[in-house]
Amino acid sequence: MVAALSSRPWRSLGAGLLAGLCLGYGAITLAAWRCEACVSYFIFEPDRRLYARASDFPFEVLDVPVSDELRGWWVPGAGPQAKVLLYLHGTGGNVSTSISAIAPLRELGYSILMLDYRGYGKSDGAFPSEKTVYQDAERAWDYLRSRGIEPANVFIYGHSLGAAVAIELALRHPQAGGLIVESAFTSIPDMAKLRPQYALLPTRLLNQQFDSIGKVSGLRLPVLYIHGTADEVVPYRMGEELFKASGGRKRFVAIGGGLHDNNAAVGGPLLRGEIRDLVEGQDDRL
Repeated sequence: MVAALSSRPWRSLGAGLLAGLCLGYGAITLAAWRCEACVSYFIFEPDRRLYARASDFPFEVLDVPVSDELRGWWVPGAGPQAKVLLYLHGTGGNVSTSISAIAPLRELGYSILMLDYRGYGKSDGAFPSEKTVYQDAERAWDYLRSRGIEPANVFIYGHSLGAAVAIELALRHPQAGGLIVESAFTSIPDMAKLRPQYALLPTRLLNQQFDSIGKVSGLRLPVLYIHGTADEVVPYRMGEELFKASGGRKRFVAIGGGLHDNNAAVGGPLLRGEIRDLVEGQDDRL
């Protein structure tokens, strides 16, 4: 009887601790869900430092105002009728660190608009979020239309997180010429499962999902999926999953040995040929 009586305070203390932990976990979850800015810091790595100027390159690069807040680099193509690629970079860096990634596009003679989202490079604005990068891509689309470029001559190209932005933009503008999705993940919750530090968070409650796997079935334009087989950031299988779930005419290209950021260098003629076939409408497989 004495032992039973003496154990009650410990049981009460344990129950109190458990309740406190549950309340604390719930509070953290609610705060993460409600605080869009907090979640953004887990997703975005904006860099305001430009590591090169537009005038530093041996080919023409123009620093252009995409809107009142946004800046971008415009790389003119081989002629006034050149097709246009709207290039949306990933979570880190800015246009100056993406110049090597557009090498295949430039070598093919296309015009390229490289966009810096708000908070990146010379673009103004607060720390980015899923909502704002979608808005920024839409402004880039409007900028191209203001230059008199027909939608069918615009091809949306996104790398990594930029691929999620590109998929959203392509859903809104199925009249675009096509979509190129490189090194893309299926969703933020799926990526969070690969990060031990996020294992305890109920990621389905997070308000920034970048749910590409839930969107691609709605695509209604030609889509080229590109993924390096040795991608060390986004698993290769995610690229395959997006391709299988995708709507529209589609093609998947595996870059043998390609990592997350070097498909342009590793892919060589294969990558350029696939992009050319999509843009020129010469691929009967799409």
